[in-house]
Amino acid sequence: MAHEQVHPAPRAGSAGVRSTTDWRASVWAGLIAGLVFMMLEMVMVWLFMGQSPWGPPRMMAAMVMGPEVLPPPATFAMMPMMVAMMIHFPLSVVYGLVIGWMVHRMDMGMAVLAGAAFGLIAVYFVNFYLIAPAMFPWFVEARNWIGAFAHLMFGAVAAAAYIRLRKPRSRV
Repeated sequence: MAHEQVHPAPRAGSAGVRSTTDWRASVWAGLIAGLVFMMLEMVMVWLFMGQSPWGPPRMMAAMVMGPEVLPPPATFAMMPMMVAMMIHFPLSVVYGLVIGWMVHRMDMGMAVLAGAAFGLIAVYFVNFYLIAPAMFPWFVEARNWIGAFAHLMFGAVAAAAYIRLRKPRSRV
């Protein structure tokens, strides 16, 4: 009679699984996800809603520049775009740091699920339903499936990028 040996699943801290967050990978993951998010949202707003792709960056810029930069016109303008990126990418890095910390012990599948949940719940719902109505009411108009999907994808992409970029645990 053959005897099967059962091996326990690897624990955090075991070979290949980091016991600490790779902060550099977290920063890059946030930047990558931020770029994907911005392009995805701009293209989806244009394709599915027939609106200008410059509307979402103008909404971001209005957080600093005031509502007078909101469309119309929803055309490209350098200053609102630059201000939007100065808001968007630092926030993407902060969220990337949180996601990296959150998923650093996970495998790719679980990390992507956790990142997607974070993007949808912690980023989209908190920002659009709790913060925006009080501070930036123009974002209430952007409560739609495109915004929800883009934020879900931000989290999923950030988590996937983190897992791919993190350095394996060094062997001592």
